[in-house]
Amino acid sequence: MPVDHTSSTLPASLVDAGELLLVPREVLINGDAVTGQAVHVTEGRFAAIGPAAELRARLPHLTAIELPSHLLMPGFIDSHHHLTQSLGKSLVFGEPSEIFRRIWVPLESSLDERMLYLSSKLAALEALRGGFTTAVDAGTRSAGEIDSLARAADETGLRCVLGMICNDRGGSAAQPPRQQIIEGAERHLSRWKDAPLIHPSLAISIPEAASDDMLHDVSALCADHGAIFQSHVNEHLQAVERSLVARGQRPLQHLHAVGALGSQTLIAHATLVTPDELNLLRDTDTAVAFNPVASSWKGNAVAPALQMNALTIRMGLGTDGTRSDGFRLMDAAETSQRLTSGLATGDSSCGGGWLWLDMATSRSADATGLGKVCGRIAEGLAADFLLVNVDVPEMTPSWDRPWELVRYGNRDQIDAVFTMGKLRLWQGWPCDWDARPLLEEVREAATAAIEQAPIQRVHPRSFEHRETMRGHTREGQA
Repeated sequence: MPVDHTSSTLPASLVDAGELLLVPREVLINGDAVTGQAVHVTEGRFAAIGPAAELRARLPHLTAIELPSHLLMPGFIDSHHHLTQSLGKSLVFGEPSEIFRRIWVPLESSLDERMLYLSSKLAALEALRGGFTTAVDAGTRSAGEIDSLARAADETGLRCVLGMICNDRGGSAAQPPRQQIIEGAERHLSRWKDAPLIHPSLAISIPEAASDDMLHDVSALCADHGAIFQSHVNEHLQAVERSLVARGQRPLQHLHAVGALGSQTLIAHATLVTPDELNLLRDTDTAVAFNPVASSWKGNAVAPALQMNALTIRMGLGTDGTRSDGFRLMDAAETSQRLTSGLATGDSSCGGGWLWLDMATSRSADATGLGKVCGRIAEGLAADFLLVNVDVPEMTPSWDRPWELVRYGNRDQIDAVFTMGKLRLWQGWPCDWDARPLLEEVREAATAAIEQAPIQRVHPRSFEHRETMRGHTREGQA
């Protein structure tokens, strides 16, 4: 049954099907776009990938769904997100670094459970629209229960690595006693252990927000439970200098000194790293969430991703909640390395398109502890995937699909988003729930949430800035 790619009608054969036999134009397997393949999905997993004729013969009870215009590829994995910051997205535009101190901590600390839920559900919807089937949430600073985040992710179908913040020296709304934090962390790791879409994680916002004992113990807890320990490290110059003044160590060195680095650890940013610190990351098998858009929007530097890759440091791409668009994220990653090192060294490849495609999918899965769960089109893994329309002018003719996806790919080409083998979005909108009321509720609630939060902005918003400039012009003319 061919699917007409020119139609916006949702094919009934893709909805609520417990078992699917898909025959796309191409399947992205280990980074290569392979033709002539079929994909069998059942019980939320990839059951078989192989020559279309063979799978048709092996599965006569299934009617193959022909997708002659589509690439079937793994969903993008956002290795670093803040799901509870979506209500204030554009408030940070044009702001100097360390916006978490002036905007995010005040905003998140003021959110009740309803607002946590609305913010998280909005962010989850944005992520899915951008092709992300998984997002790693770094933890909310709100005193509200993070059950709201889990419910929002589950309702939308977004796979979520759900971080619980364990700061014992500030940086969050609540400051419970140390033992209470540890007990809560243990409950969190155990509670979500068997949830199909929720993967528990523990986090310290930044190393200075926790005692040495807490940093060590939280990281060790994650190692014992097979979970990911998260922290923002070496992102801003101010934080590096505070750490040097307070303890004579840079933040990454601080984590190493207390034994918090390791294969269970995922550090976000690592933009300000020395050669010795790069060796620390490599030698401890610590993973990095590379956030190129965050660097260009509000950072002090760009992580040396190509050098990290050369040192075999594990990495994934993250948005840091900037914008949820997997294609633009890959483009930003490649562009950032071209501008910071490629042009100066005459490196015209800058890792090649395949590197950024892998870093947005399979490598991100490995960095976030999900390498055995998702991130590839492979038998036995969760069926988290996209159907991308490649029958578009920008990709015609096709000579190098990985590069084309990195440089030409666009969110509007994503026709279908699946997680656990279930169709979640069709052409950007949910299939089993109406997103319009959510958007209306967010519009109504966001104003009050922003007004009551003690947010401090340094620069005026665009229209305010424009009016100021007009006033200066009028004064000059007078």
